Amino acid sequence: MKRRTKPTERSTREPSPLRLAPRCLAQTRSGKPCQKPAAKGKKRCRLHGGAEGSGAPPGGRNGAYRHGLYTREAIAERKAMRALIRSFREDARAALSELPARVPDPRGS
Repeated sequence: MKRRTKPTERSTREPSPLRLAPRCLAQTRSGKPCQKPAAKGKKRCRLHGGAEGSGAPPGGRNGAYRHGLYTREAIAERKAMRALIRSFREDARAALSELPARVPDPRGS
């Protein structure tokens, strides 16, 4: 029976800091987590997005930037507006519940 070992417990000749480094753990094409050491200061290895200069530049420097609808600022603004509308709606419901019941029409119609 094949014995499975953890990558940090293998008896290899690689230096101890490299053996004890946090692993990338990105899902590979085979479906298993990547066992390469994560890049310094990052959560992924150099092949899975931890390389120097990896990632899209922010704002207009990003080639796919068109309208700003999904920027952090726009998302935060929409979230704040939804919260404000929700609080107005709750205040209106509370004010309406305090009003007296509907008064019948004195003309009888």
